[in-house]
Amino acid sequence: MVLTGPEAATARAASAEAFTALCGWAASAAATPLPAAVRRRAALVLIDDLGAAVAACNEPEIAAARALELRAARGAEATILAPGAARIDRIGASLANGMAATWAELDEGFRLAPCHAGAYIWPALVAEAEATDATTGAVLHALAVAYDITARLARAFPFAAMTVHPHAAFATVGAAAGVALLRRCDAARLQAAIAGAASMAFAGPYGHALDGALIRNGWTAAGAFIGFRAVDWALAGIGGIASSPFDVFVTSFGTASHPEELTRGLGAEWALADGYHKVFACCQYAHSMLEASLALHRRLGPGAGARVAAIEVETHPRGMTLTATEPPTVLSAKFSMPHAAAAVARRGSGGQDAFAKDTLADPAIAGLRRAVKLIPLATVEPWPNDRAARVTWILDDGSRHTAACRNARGGADQPFDEATLAAKLAGNTAPVFPAMAGVLTALLAPDTDETLWRDVIAAATGVI
Repeated sequence: MVLTGPEAATARAASAEAFTALCGWAASAAATPLPAAVRRRAALVLIDDLGAAVAACNEPEIAAARALELRAARGAEATILAPGAARIDRIGASLANGMAATWAELDEGFRLAPCHAGAYIWPALVAEAEATDATTGAVLHALAVAYDITARLARAFPFAAMTVHPHAAFATVGAAAGVALLRRCDAARLQAAIAGAASMAFAGPYGHALDGALIRNGWTAAGAFIGFRAVDWALAGIGGIASSPFDVFVTSFGTASHPEELTRGLGAEWALADGYHKVFACCQYAHSMLEASLALHRRLGPGAGARVAAIEVETHPRGMTLTATEPPTVLSAKFSMPHAAAAVARRGSGGQDAFAKDTLADPAIAGLRRAVKLIPLATVEPWPNDRAARVTWILDDGSRHTAACRNARGGADQPFDEATLAAKLAGNTAPVFPAMAGVLTALLAPDTDETLWRDVIAAATGVI
């Protein structure tokens, strides 16, 4: 519903008041010790997201984008997480790392709204930290509070339909929040920076992910650049205003407005607690389908996947949007339910190998993609079971075999244990940086808080 007249003015004022309160809390929270559980979650999110970026760093398009930053580099302030671990200016490093942040679709996300807050925050935050000799504790503190700000904005201004992609809508505010908090901006400057960053959010179409437009992976990189400049400009007196988020999201993008989400449970309910982690290298909307498909593999045994002649996938409304049967790029494959269903059937995996470039033209996978039928679930349950799936394999003898998953693992209700995530981190990073997994996993312990972030990166990349 579009707000007009006095109703719109009232809603705008309520939003501005709540946003001001959020920024006031955030500025004070930056000077208050984090609860131990929140600090550990922040560390887990950060190391998982760094690993996801390293997993993608050898993709040819990422290497080409990295070369652009290397040619334009000014100074040696921060590290690019790629072979050679080159150090360049902080903005250039954030652009190079930001391009890799969501490429593999293995980064952490927020379950209560479409938002990958960690991926929006860390590229700029860690570059700033390395450039300014910030401690690991300061990085985790800024990440935790910035995550809360970003996720609350995503909940306060929900899109009625998946039109603007969350990476485009919220990457700028996440990056600005992280940098401003690390710089210990006061409440007024923090608000001006985040509001200014919100005013520079982009109308990146959600459909670009489904269509495989690789610019979608650039939105986290561009968000990092804008986040830096939003903070710099706010400190120079050029910032947004308290109503900027409302003006952008409600007035310009047509979202709903729930200002109470900006302040509900501040300091007691941390958004980090509602994050999820992935072991499948694709859109989270397909994860329950992948869980059900792997259950069929276990039940039917080796060789069954090669005998699948057709697949029926009963899925939730957001799963029904993932319709591409001929994905043109690996990004499109990661947002294609037909591809994911066919690839997991043929390869027995939902990992990166099921979405690699060679799978696009694999005749066994391509043929089965065209035999996948998407069917709306008859009943969609409330959260956390709102992304369920029921999968039926029809084998070459006509027999039908069905498995269901009400809720994929990885969220707060069914979290992966830390050993699983540590193994994922090692698998993502060992081919490029053999020492990285051990160094980053050590950050879960609070006794690393006083370690300089630049020393952590040096040890993790082997560039001492």
